[in-house]
Amino acid sequence: MSRPIQNLLRFYHTVRPLRLRQILGQARNRLRPTYKNRARMRNAPPPPFPGLRWRPPKPFLIPGARRNNADSLTGGAFTFLNQTRQTGWPPDWMCAGAAKLWQYNLHYFEWLWELDYPTARQAALDWITNHDLDENHVGWEPYPVSLRLMNWCGVFFHRFRDAVDMDTKTRDRLWASLWLQARWLMMRVETHLMGNHLFENAAALIVAGSCFAGDEARQWRLRGMRILREQMREQILPDGMHFERSPMYHARVVHVLILLMTLNETDITALVREPLGRALDALDKLRHPDGEIALFNDSAFGVCPEPRLLLEAGRSWAARDATTESWGPWALPAAGFYGWRSPDGTYIVCQYGDLGPDYLPGHAHGGIFSFEMSVNSRRVIVDTGVYDYEAGEMRRYCRSTRAHNTVEIDGQDQCEFWGAFRVARRGRSRETRWAPRPDGFVVSGWHDGYQRLPGRPRHERRIEWSAPNRLMVTDIVSSRRPVTAVSRL
Repeated sequence: MSRPIQNLLRFYHTVRPLRLRQILGQARNRLRPTYKNRARMRNAPPPPFPGLRWRPPKPFLIPGARRNNADSLTGGAFTFLNQTRQTGWPPDWMCAGAAKLWQYNLHYFEWLWELDYPTARQAALDWITNHDLDENHVGWEPYPVSLRLMNWCGVFFHRFRDAVDMDTKTRDRLWASLWLQARWLMMRVETHLMGNHLFENAAALIVAGSCFAGDEARQWRLRGMRILREQMREQILPDGMHFERSPMYHARVVHVLILLMTLNETDITALVREPLGRALDALDKLRHPDGEIALFNDSAFGVCPEPRLLLEAGRSWAARDATTESWGPWALPAAGFYGWRSPDGTYIVCQYGDLGPDYLPGHAHGGIFSFEMSVNSRRVIVDTGVYDYEAGEMRRYCRSTRAHNTVEIDGQDQCEFWGAFRVARRGRSRETRWAPRPDGFVVSGWHDGYQRLPGRPRHERRIEWSAPNRLMVTDIVSSRRPVTAVSRL
C-alpha cells in the first residue's frame, strides 16, 4: 500500500470516532477571523470595577506541587516539569526555546501563591503590560487562560483581598485584564478538544463569575455551570475515575472540584459534592504506599498537589469520608483498574480498561494489561508515565507498548499512535473478568489491539495475586500466522 493511501487511512481512523461537536469546534477555530477578534477585544474599554460577589469561608487549596519558592522566583529561576530555566524577574513571558508545556506552566501562575502581595502584584502587572492579547502569545490559549483566571481570582481577590481593596489602581488594572481574559475564554471554550480542557474552561468561568458582581460576570457563571453540569455526568465515571484514565489528570480534576466546593455556593455544592466523594475514593485507590499516584497513561509526579493533601482537603467537603484506609482487593470497574492493598506495604494496580473515551484518546498509552507493584512500600514494577508533550522520540516512546509492562507483538503498538496526541486504530479490552478473594484476586481478559495485523493476533492476560507473596502473570498469544511476542517488565 502506498504511503499516501496509508496516511489517508490513518487520518480516517483518527477522525472517525470524533463527535460532531469537536469537528464543528475545529472548523470554527480555523475559520474565525481570530486576529480581528483579538484587536477588537484588546482595544475595547473595560467597564468600571463591579465589586466582589464572593466571600469563600475557607482558604483555597494551593494548586500545583510547589516546586518554586519566593526566593528562586524573584531570582529569576522557575522550575516546571523538573526543568529549571533562568527567565529573569519579572520573567520573560515568551521563554523562547522552552517546551510549550513548560511555557503553559509559566502562564498558569500557580507559582503566584508563593509570593507576598507586592511581588505578586509586580508579576501580574508586568504580564498585563508585556503579554497582551496577541496571536503569538501562548498565554492567551484557552487552557492557560482558564488556570490563570482561577489563580488570579484566588490570589488577588481572596487571599490578598484587603490589600487589593486599598490599592484601587492595581485593582482596576487586574479587573480590566480578568474581564478581557474571561470574555476571550467565552469565545474560545475548547469544544474542539473537550475532556479536561473543557472541564477547566467551565471551572474558570464559574470562578470568575462567582468572584465578581454584575451582569457580565453572571453570564460567565451561567455558561460555566451549563458546561459543568453536562461534563460532570460524562467525565466522572460511576466509580469516580476521570474518564481519560490518567491518574494525574484525575488528581487535577479532584483539585478543581475542591476549589469549586470552596466557593460555598448552594447550586455548586449540590452539583459537585457527591461526584467529589466518588472521585476522592478513586484517587485513594490509585496511590501507592509511598503516597504518590500510579503513572498510567499521561501521568507524572510533581504536577498536582500530593494525593494526601487532596484527600485531606476534600474530606471536609465530600459526602463521605474518602480517606479511610482499606485492605484487600479493590476495583474501579468503569475505568478498568483493579488491584490489591495490604498493611505490609504490598500494592498492585492492573490496567484492564479502554484507553479512554473513544473520541478523546490523546492522553492514552499502549498499556492495556500493564500493571504496577509496590513491595514493602517501595515501587518495584513501574510505569513509564509521561516525559513531555512535544512530538518526537521521547513522546513516541512513552506512548508505545514497549514502554509498558505488557506484551508487544511483531514490534508494533497496541494502537496506532501518531503525532503528539493522535490515535488511529486503537485496541479495546474485551471480556474482563474480576474475581476478588479474601487472600488475593484474579483479573483476566483479552484485547483486540493487534487484530489489525496479518494473522489477527490476540493477546489474553491473566493476573493472579495470592497474599502474601505470590504473583502469577499468564499470557496467551494466538494468531493465524507466526508472530513474535515480547513481554516486558
